[in-house]
Order: sequence, then structure tokens, then C-alpha cells
Amino acid sequence: MNAIVIAVLVALAALVLFTTLRKRDAGRLSGETRKKDRGDSPFLSRDEEQLRGRDYERSATAATDAPGTDVVPAAETAPVPYVPVDPEIIGVTRRQFFNRSIVAMMGLGLSGFGAAVLAFLWPRLGAGFGNKITVGKLDDILQEVESTREPFYKPEGKVYITSYPKSSVPKAKKAYSTAVVTGMEAGVVALYQKCVHLGCRVPWCHTSQWFECPCHGSQYNRVGEKKGGPAPRGLDHFPVSVEGGSVVVDTGTVILGVPIGTNTTGQEPEGPHCVGGGH
Repeated sequence: MNAIVIAVLVALAALVLFTTLRKRDAGRLSGETRKKDRGDSPFLSRDEEQLRGRDYERSATAATDAPGTDVVPAAETAPVPYVPVDPEIIGVTRRQFFNRSIVAMMGLGLSGFGAAVLAFLWPRLGAGFGNKITVGKLDDILQEVESTREPFYKPEGKVYITSYPKSSVPKAKKAYSTAVVTGMEAGVVALYQKCVHLGCRVPWCHTSQWFECPCHGSQYNRVGEKKGGPAPRGLDHFPVSVEGGSVVVDTGTVILGVPIGTNTTGQEPEGPHCVGGGH
């Protein structure tokens, strides 16, 4: 029994010794690799190839200590004065080009943003809606309204220009502000195209001779006074002035329409309605 145990222990010891030796050999270069390393090198001369590392270091040190290899100091020369280079010769480097391009693009972007902010805060700097608009000659507008039997529409100002009977001006002075009455005395009113109910554009009904909103059925007579539907008041107005025979409308100032029940002209529908009970 003891012999068997001893034999097993010896076998295990031999196995451990064999494994240890294999691990040590794993870190060594093989004979073939060492032979290739001692072969011809494209970076070393024939004499240098025959030397090992330490031998090569000793030969290099001996060559440095040999006579005639001392470092010879350079002769003194007068300093050369600095002359700045002409910028036109240097030109612009790539870094300068990109830096200047980035700064220029940022400047353009900020300028555009600033211009947009100014246009938003002060819309009267531009033209079109929100400014004073010259609609046309007063006589030509009144003649066109009478011949076509419909208001004169100016899309740039989102405004209807329609005639107002001068016989109704005394009643208008009791219901309208002075800015609106001034235009009425000249024979015209300027009506904002937007319905005061929910903002739809109100078209003109040629048969009834009223403004009739197709969205929810609000109805207004020829001068914008509320006649039916859910609208809470009459159409809003713009101030009108006559300058040199031309009608000028200030679309930057909106005057709220008159209350429900205002009827200065007494105009009733002159035919079938386009919205509601007409068709």
C-alpha cells in the first residue's frame, strides 16, 4: 500500500516539474527565431551584424573616445537683424482662412436675426399690411363700387373699401369714432376682411349685397354693421384719409366694430342670402 502511495506522489512530482519547465520555455525564443534574428539585417552593416548588443555599445564608445573625434565649436558670427516678412508673401494660412470664415458666417447670421427681430417689433418699417396703404383715387374707387355693386378689395391691406351714403353721416357720428367718421364724410369706409367671430375671411354676397361669412353664418350689411349670426359686433374698421384725391388706409390701426343693433344706413338684404336662409 505504501509503495502505491509513493509511486503516485512521484508521478505527481514529475508532472509538476514537467509543467514548470514548459512554462519557462514558453518565454524563450525558439532556435529558429534566434537564428533569423542573427541573419542579415537591412539596417546594419556586415561588421555590425557580427557584434552582439554589448559589443556594439563598447565599439561605439571606443569610436567616440578615439583621437580626432572631439567636437569642434562653431565659429562666432554676427547676429542677423530680424526683418519682418511681407504679409503679401506669406498670404493667408489655412487656420486664418477658417477662423475668418467662421467669424464672417456668425456675423451674417446675427445680422439676419437682428433684422428679423426689428421687422417683427416694428412692422411699419416695411410695406403691406400693418402700414399706411394708398388704395387709389377716391373717384375711381367710388365709380367701380357703383358699377360692379361690390366693395373694392385691396389684398395687400386685407381691406374692403365700400361706399357710405353721406345722408347717414349724422347717425354715424353718434355710433362711430372720429377716425372712422372722417372717411365716411368722404363717402367711403375701410373694413377689415376678418370675421370678428373666429377670424375667417368674410366674402361679399352679390345677391344679398351683404358680407356673409361661410364659416358660421355671421352676416354684416354693406358698411359692416352686424345683421345676423354669432358675431359679437360689427366688422372692424381701419382709419381712412383722403390725401391729394387718393384714399389712404392705415392698416396698422384696427378700430373695433360697432355693437350689435347699430344700423345707421337701414340697408336690408336686396336678394337671396349666400349663407343661411338664402340657398
